[in-house]
Amino acid sequence: MVSELEFEELSRRAEIDGTAPRVGAIIDRGGQVLLLARHDTGPIKATLKLPGTTVLPREPLAEAVVRGVHEETGLVVTGIRHHVGDFDYLSPDARPVRRLHFAVDVAAIEPIRLSVHARYVWAPLDGDLPVTSSIRRILENYRNLVHP
Repeated sequence: MVSELEFEELSRRAEIDGTAPRVGAIIDRGGQVLLLARHDTGPIKATLKLPGTTVLPREPLAEAVVRGVHEETGLVVTGIRHHVGDFDYLSPDARPVRRLHFAVDVAAIEPIRLSVHARYVWAPLDGDLPVTSSIRRILENYRNLVHP
């Protein structure tokens, strides 16, 4: 399990680096991970994403993970096992963002109730996942961590 000290250090590092923290969650169902699809209205097919959210001001990272998973999927996080990795990027308004990813346990993997996404898929970790290169690296880290 991720310790409170590790969460505090991750938050402190994001603050020192001047990045706005976001969190993402890896939910594993026997070697398949839950990915979400945005509503797609354009000609270019959007990539899939991990459940997650923006961390609110003064919100502890662990609480943001639990809240983000519940808001986007309806699932209840029962534990945060690993910090899997993170990456930085610029938001559409050019603000630096750090997306921190955690492997989580949930009370049950169904039913999934989407709030803002069009659909979800359970994608095999060993498949060619339709995700960004940054998310692909996070999922490779996860696979190496728990499915060596």
